[in-house]
Amino acid sequence: MDARESTVMTSGAARPGRTLFFFEKPSAMRQLQRFFRSPATVCVAAEGHLLAAEEPGKIRPEWKPWHFETLPIVLDTIPVRCGTNRSGQSHSGRIAAIAAALRGVERVIIATDPGREGSMIAWEVLEHLGWRGRVDRLKLGALDDVSIRRAFAALAREPDSGARDYAAYLEALCRQYEDYHLGLNGTRAISLRLRPPAFREPWRFGGVQSPTLAILADLEARIRSFVPQDFFKVALHAETGTGGALTLWHMPKERIFERAAAETIRAAAAAWSGPLAVEQRDVRRAPPRLFSKDTLARRCAKRFGWDPQHTARLAQDLYDQGYLSYPRTESESLPEGQAGDAAAVLAAIGTVIAELSALVPPDGPVIRRGARGHYVKDPGEHHAIVPLRKVPERGRLDADQARLWDLVAKAYAAAHLPDGIDARTAVTAEVATPLGPKRFAVTGRVVRVPGWRALYGAEAEAEPDVVPGKAKPEDEASVARLPRVSDGEAATATGAEIAEAVTEPPRRITRGELPVVMGRLIDQVEDPVARRALENPVNPNEPKGLGTAATRDTILPKLLKSHYVSLADGKDPAIAVTEVGLAFIGAVRRVFPAYGDPVGRAMFEADLAEIGRATTRDEARARAQAFRERTRARLDALIAAIGRAEAVSLDPDAIPPNPNAPGRGGDRAPTPAMIAFAVSLAARKGVALPRGCRSSLVRCRAFLDAHAGPRAPGDAAAVRGAARPPSAAMLAYARRLAAERGLACPPEIETRFDVCREFLDAHAAPKASDSVEAAGIAEAGRLARAAGRARSVKADAPKPRRRKAGRQLRRASTS
Repeated sequence: MDARESTVMTSGAARPGRTLFFFEKPSAMRQLQRFFRSPATVCVAAEGHLLAAEEPGKIRPEWKPWHFETLPIVLDTIPVRCGTNRSGQSHSGRIAAIAAALRGVERVIIATDPGREGSMIAWEVLEHLGWRGRVDRLKLGALDDVSIRRAFAALAREPDSGARDYAAYLEALCRQYEDYHLGLNGTRAISLRLRPPAFREPWRFGGVQSPTLAILADLEARIRSFVPQDFFKVALHAETGTGGALTLWHMPKERIFERAAAETIRAAAAAWSGPLAVEQRDVRRAPPRLFSKDTLARRCAKRFGWDPQHTARLAQDLYDQGYLSYPRTESESLPEGQAGDAAAVLAAIGTVIAELSALVPPDGPVIRRGARGHYVKDPGEHHAIVPLRKVPERGRLDADQARLWDLVAKAYAAAHLPDGIDARTAVTAEVATPLGPKRFAVTGRVVRVPGWRALYGAEAEAEPDVVPGKAKPEDEASVARLPRVSDGEAATATGAEIAEAVTEPPRRITRGELPVVMGRLIDQVEDPVARRALENPVNPNEPKGLGTAATRDTILPKLLKSHYVSLADGKDPAIAVTEVGLAFIGAVRRVFPAYGDPVGRAMFEADLAEIGRATTRDEARARAQAFRERTRARLDALIAAIGRAEAVSLDPDAIPPNPNAPGRGGDRAPTPAMIAFAVSLAARKGVALPRGCRSSLVRCRAFLDAHAGPRAPGDAAAVRGAARPPSAAMLAYARRLAAERGLACPPEIETRFDVCREFLDAHAAPKASDSVEAAGIAEAGRLARAAGRARSVKADAPKPRRRKAGRQLRRASTS
């Protein structure tokens, strides 16, 4: 029987109407308990995931050591055990309490967070305990009173909510199934067969992290291969008949890379005279979109320098306290049915943000519908992150929580305020040149109606978000104020000049931008066929991507831990791929290209999401079983491909120091024996000792791994003997023996235990009952007696004058 079905509930007849509510955490349970009055209602709360996947070595002892011959390790279902909380305490007591509470229950209502992970937290416990009764799903998109009542109303209208939620649970279970098997088999196989000898740590492999690394590696390659080019812009200084002076620019999208062409245009511009064309129009500026989890993380990283995981924790805390809607969402839109809430929510926000009340139009909030607006028919599984009617009292939140709530509240308020209107003036001149007519232009902009921007002040003019991983687009020529010019007014050139500029490489993706890049993979793809494959016709604003909103912010820490990437300095640090990361993803693409293909992975994720869309349990089980079979087939192919591949070569100097190692810079000095062995090895092989080999343990070990030859996996004792130096007693005895017999000591005798032992075995000629080790012990005893005599002489020497007590204490504390 499966471990998830190990304990079947056999508690007898359930009392009619008795219902158990299963919450994800005690804080959420307390929010809803005030609504329950019936004694037939029972409430239990988990503490996140109460069950954890069992380690392979606990399932089978032969799976604990890493041997390629045991791969692939494949399980039909993953055995589970009781997990532990952050303090290391087992969840067994909490699981037992839930089992006791289930006795006599007729119906279970899952009230965990409304997502796949929340569904899994409850279902995995229910299946582990063998629950076979009725299950319904209460989806709490927010924890304020209005949202809770709406959730109960929706529950009453959905008799099949349990079956749909079971499908979401199976989708989460299949994601765990793939993560477990890929991480286990892929990491072991690649580390054992492809990892370069100089790299000591495992080469960690994952279904999402590997294609994410591929995105970063492709960008890294474009940046490294980028060759900057000079290009030219031409300025035309003109004066109007009324005495107005202005400068127009020729800055075509097709840049001018030849100075001769720029000079031809400049000469023609310097002699120009003619009419100016003036176009004046109002430009409406709509408010930005609402926040999804990923876009909120990007904004907080840019503005506050927060790590995306820190932002996620703050948003979750505010959700648990009833101040924000559910934060793990892909959507930036709201359902049309919530448009009627805007006035009440804005009124509540206005009690905290005082200036808002004066900005709301007299006829009520502005409601923008459709794909370009904020309200749509179907915003997806969860709508955008928004504030609620419940607002925080002054002093109730810490500083970071208050800043996050303010950011989300202002975004919601701006979405319901009027558009901003700018008066835009464009002045252009057409200059005839030998290369054809060329357009020179300059624009000016004046804010006529602030609209929603009045809520932000100067922040509204901040640099807009650009597509991560792309070169920053060049702005059009603009000035803060233009002279008064009328359309068709004559002007004459007073001069012209060439301005030089340099093309810029693509921008590196930053820590805060990576979740957005994973979710909007379509922005990184140039191939039109691949772009069409990534489109989502149902919701164009949410194309297919990598991972889920709940887990994207966990990928970068994994890549950093594996030394595949590094972070620069700065508020929102840029991500660079290391030589280790490039070597890893190059090996993956060479051996099994599908796991290094971000677009292919996004399509695979879309197929995986179909499990969660099943409408019945049987349909969900069939899709899940097909997915597990597909995963096992891919695993077999992966291990077979790795088995045929060769190890990757990597320069030891490219290996970063271990940040967890003690000592300066995350590294420490190698032992004297390691240095001696490295020197001897370099001399014997005729190679130069690498720079830093005498001071860096990492570099010395990498050199030894690269040149000492592979260790025999089945002869651990021999490996240990060859790697360690001889004892001082053995070495002294060997030297004395060589001197007495006129022998030459091999150079390796200084650093290798096995060579020293062979020399003693060959030349010591011990008695039949003796051994070389006994001779070594005897020599060690002689040396110890000599050392004892030396200590005795030292003890008889006159003692120094007693120091002060304070100095003695200081010396004792540092010893």
